[in-house]
Amino acid sequence: MDNLSFKQHWEKIYETKNHQEVGWYQQKPMVSLSFFEELNVPLDTNIIDIGGGESYLVDNLAQMGYKHISVLDIATKAIEKAKARFKESGQNIHWIVSDVLEFSVSNKYNVWHDRAAFHFLLEEKDIQKYVEHAKNALKENGLLFVGTFSENGPGKCSGLPVRKYAIDELKQVFSPYFEPIKCFNIDHFTPSDNVQNYTFCTFRKKH
Repeated sequence: MDNLSFKQHWEKIYETKNHQEVGWYQQKPMVSLSFFEELNVPLDTNIIDIGGGESYLVDNLAQMGYKHISVLDIATKAIEKAKARFKESGQNIHWIVSDVLEFSVSNKYNVWHDRAAFHFLLEEKDIQKYVEHAKNALKENGLLFVGTFSENGPGKCSGLPVRKYAIDELKQVFSPYFEPIKCFNIDHFTPSDNVQNYTFCTFRKKH
């Protein structure tokens, strides 16, 4: 699937589905939030959420006092719907409509968060480009948090094929530039009570 078709697919998803109908919906994304809490990520940290769409991570982070949050998604509709939740209070959030492999980084980040966007990349060249892009976008000692379907997870998400990762495979992909801090598998229960097994890893950028 080319980039235009990929974008059109996600625009249709966000135009036709209520946010509580999609498989990744979580009012309080506890796994992601635990990453910020366990590592005591400072409130002045510069954060980017990759493929954030309508995710409620940004809402929760804002409520916790984080002030420098960017949300990136390929779908304009996803960003519009997320922005609508914030109204005036969303002025300090930077909303980015872009393919993750194409957006230009103006200010480097301390934290790169990605829950279930990375696993849509199927070609090796795109996977390597993503890893290098994350490395270049992060400051020294920056943190990367990424979640994918595990080797025991589904083969598709929202009608699109995904690449599944065991813990060791995910570590290997990011090993050129990142040191693993913590990795684990966990089940996610969708709104329709389907079970999706995830691999999550936290990394620190190498010197």
